[in-house]
Amino acid sequence: MLITSIIGSISPMLIYLYFLWKFDKNEPEPIKFVFLHFIYGATVAIFFGIIGSKILSIPLVFLFSDQTIDLLKIILVAPFVEEIAKASLLFKTIHNKYVDNLTDGLIYGGAIGLGFGMTENFFYFILYGDSFTSFLPLFIIRSAFSAVMHALSTASVGGFMSLAKYSSNSKLILTSIIALLIAMFIHFSWNISVLLENTFFVGIIFMIIVFVIFLLTYYFSIKYENKIIKKELENEIPDDLLSILTSINKFKNGWFAKKYQNEFIKTATLLAFRKHQVDISGNNNELYINEIEQLRIKIAELVYIYKNLEQN
Repeated sequence: MLITSIIGSISPMLIYLYFLWKFDKNEPEPIKFVFLHFIYGATVAIFFGIIGSKILSIPLVFLFSDQTIDLLKIILVAPFVEEIAKASLLFKTIHNKYVDNLTDGLIYGGAIGLGFGMTENFFYFILYGDSFTSFLPLFIIRSAFSAVMHALSTASVGGFMSLAKYSSNSKLILTSIIALLIAMFIHFSWNISVLLENTFFVGIIFMIIVFVIFLLTYYFSIKYENKIIKKELENEIPDDLLSILTSINKFKNGWFAKKYQNEFIKTATLLAFRKHQVDISGNNNELYINEIEQLRIKIAELVYIYKNLEQN
């Protein structure tokens, strides 16, 4: 079952990761950077989670029976340690220039959670999926819900942290703590629901609700990004281009020269987000200002091409 366990743990998570990456319609994140977070979740976060769980379990040996210890590890120790382990990279990522909106935080946090879920699933498949009849239900539950729980919980941390990125350090720390508590609650709720036979379907419903909340958050995040693009570019590009850029029609061919369309979308969107970063942070860093000016020059060149082609 080794090969089955490897394929069963890796394949669904890579599919999820691809769709998660494609979620960002306005400014797709560098796939290598997203994959780095996925690998971090699958390796470093798993290591921290295992070590942290062992350390926190030491005092329990002197206070509780073995059966009680196993229960506490699942419902208390695991949510506490694993959510901190998964979110650890986000404290560095949040200061990266790639993270400039809510959607980015959701994607990077979700990628870490998917990586963590992949490795955890592999361990479960090896330990408990010793036959096809035991592997199949385990594969469905772990792939459809448990691993997704890890992605959603860490995505919530990334989302909250990205919202507080340009706030004061104290507010960012407070927001991060609140986000971690929410992630721990999601993790705790799922673990305790599947642990108790009578509440299993309650756990399923709970995870579906959390997933719907994630989709709604993503939807409103994209709408908010479009408002940012419209506001920041209203004096930068012609109105007809701006109206297309903030609608789903931007993914259709024919409104811009095919050779330059993707370049225009990417450059214009990046210009809008860089201007927004400066606006909300008050950051007049010379590197940001220089980048904005370079983007403006590039946009002017593309608009010139667009107008010439339109006239011809």
